[in-house]
Amino acid sequence: MSAIRRRRAIKRARSLSDAMDMCMEHALNQHRRPLKRVADLMGEKYDTLHDWFSKGTLSANKIAPFEHACGATYVTAWICANAHLLAVEMPSGRQLKETDVLALNQHFAEAMAMLIGYFKGEADQDETIADLDALMGDIGWHRANVERASSPELELFGSGK
Repeated sequence: MSAIRRRRAIKRARSLSDAMDMCMEHALNQHRRPLKRVADLMGEKYDTLHDWFSKGTLSANKIAPFEHACGATYVTAWICANAHLLAVEMPSGRQLKETDVLALNQHFAEAMAMLIGYFKGEADQDETIADLDALMGDIGWHRANVERASSPELELFGSGK
């Protein structure tokens, strides 16, 4: 599955508690980390983290450790979307491949078809918004990649797109 397809498949959180649940779901499904293990990785007590979940709250200074322990950034994405901001994954400044441009072009065409379909009453509003957000993220990723191309970063853990 291409990077574009993976990003488009990402669900959008509707609230902070939903974003926290999505992070925990990712931690369980992708990393086999239950809440107790996430709490350990954060340096927090299980009861504290359990309390945050029951109240649907998370302190701002705990967001990064929580997302790092879960391996997902749904809380940050929700905060950005709630503030009407678009979050863009930062690239490593690697060389562009022809397939990257072809995939972007295909995504653009698909998003425009969905937009036309939406205004004809043939496409769902949430899906259309998610697809347009993903397209803007892809364009932002390419912009940042061009900006960073002159001083690429090391890909220690395969973090590039």
